Amino acid sequence: QVQLVESGGGLVQAGGSLRLSCAASGRTFSSYAMAWFRKAPGKEREFVAGITRSGGSTKYTDLVKGRFTISRDNAKNTVALQMNSLTPEDTAVYYCAASAKIGLFTTASYYDYWGQGTQVTVSS
Repeated sequence: QVQLVESGGGLVQAGGSLRLSCAASGRTFSSYAMAWFRKAPGKEREFVAGITRSGGSTKYTDLVKGRFTISRDNAKNTVALQMNSLTPEDTAVYYCAASAKIGLFTTASYYDYWGQGTQVTVSS
């Protein structure tokens, strides 16, 4: 079992930055690939960024490439999402997710554990 708790969301103006953090419980954090998804009102949940167990490989949706950076600290059981140059289109609830499967996936069904989400609102 893994419990995930997100933090760092909030209200920011367009062009600003936020850093989301996800703290994981348990002693096997390094056994999970981690990802961030987001869900905006009226839209489907979508993959934002993912990182492999070791942190050696990452993947991003084209919508955030060059603006967002995912990272993890296996010693501290945390994964972070640094978000720069935010736009109103980035407004959503952001979820941290963990997958025990080998690989790095962009499909939500591959992830086994989810956090409760943190709201990010970008004003124009």
